[in-house]
Amino acid sequence: MILEDMTSRPFAQVDVFSAVPYRGNPVAVVLDADGLTTEQMQRVANWTNLSETTFVLPPTDPAADYRVRIFTPGEELPFAGHPTIGTCHAWLARNPQHTGETVVQECAAGLITLRRTGDRLAFAAPPLMRDEPVDEELQERIARILGVERAGIVDARWIDNGPGWVGVLLDDAKTVLAVEPNAEDLKLGIAGPHSEGSPEAVEVRAFFPADRSSVEDPVTGSLNAGLAIWLLRTGRLRAPYVASQGTALGRAGRVYIDQDADGTVWVGGDAVACVRGEIEV
Repeated sequence: MILEDMTSRPFAQVDVFSAVPYRGNPVAVVLDADGLTTEQMQRVANWTNLSETTFVLPPTDPAADYRVRIFTPGEELPFAGHPTIGTCHAWLARNPQHTGETVVQECAAGLITLRRTGDRLAFAAPPLMRDEPVDEELQERIARILGVERAGIVDARWIDNGPGWVGVLLDDAKTVLAVEPNAEDLKLGIAGPHSEGSPEAVEVRAFFPADRSSVEDPVTGSLNAGLAIWLLRTGRLRAPYVASQGTALGRAGRVYIDQDADGTVWVGGDAVACVRGEIEV
């Protein structure tokens, strides 16, 4: 058996969209990935078996503070939300000399600006790569996948900012929490409003296909970014608002949405490092 030469690299596992450990969505972060091949990165991401693992590299754009590559266990993504916040949280902990209010992340989707308010980080929602209504035939199929009546779908739209999300608006949060889908070949994000007076405006769930079944993501920044652009534009929600996600999985994710006067949508959340150390790669 031939062993590869391996190097110790700083590593963190960060819980995102929660200030309380183990209630949000974890991301693994390799903080010095310089020299690693794509194959090595994918192998590590497959081994961690988290929804995403990120690898921090020197930026190639002088406007960026760092560059990141984002991998699921099976593929590389151009952008993802909770890895963006988790990676930035870990990078700031390793770079305390960076005292500015903003951080610029370079990724395959371009430059992503993050801003921090206290311990909370927020990223500017990237533009949608696909932004169009879902046709009637697909809406009927989505209703079957979700196990709801077609009339129970208030609206549906492609809100793809990289991962390929289809956004589905249902009647209310209770209906969202009752869904038991088979996502088939679609990445579905469903949302429904909480009752008036609730501290959270909307309940969100995210489903993606894996091994011929449906997997639920605990808390999803990219989906909440796409939902916010869509639901704010159509007047169904008003900023600022809070989205809850992960309830059905026993998590307590909270996503904080705001919007600037120029229309920029910000997707924010808390983060806490649960694991710190080194990884041999």
